[in-house]
Amino acid sequence: MPACERLGIGQFASVPLAQGVLTGKYGNGVPSDSRAAIKGFEWLADRILEPTRLAKVQSLVPLARELGCTLAQMSIAWCLRNPNVSTVITGASRPSQVTENLQALSVVPKLTPEIVARIEAATA
Repeated sequence: MPACERLGIGQFASVPLAQGVLTGKYGNGVPSDSRAAIKGFEWLADRILEPTRLAKVQSLVPLARELGCTLAQMSIAWCLRNPNVSTVITGASRPSQVTENLQALSVVPKLTPEIVARIEAATA
């Protein structure tokens, strides 16, 4: 990152929702319609369901509620607010997910230094 910053090269976030973990949908296990439930993707389910990771995600849920957004929107906004990130590539399997992801733009201004510090403390 420092070299890119010095050279004016933007970074891109290609998996801003951590394979869906930051949507909150794995809080009660692997939904049958998720990619982690597909045969051959057991490695992904194991990674997603790692207890420490899930606990960190759950600790972010109240903060997203406080901001009046979804966990996914807050996560994408967190990437967007980084001045070194020029692009955030989101995946979506349904049109409604595209709509939700785009609403992250309205969350970026809500990410004050205090909120960012709370996010980073929760995920440290």
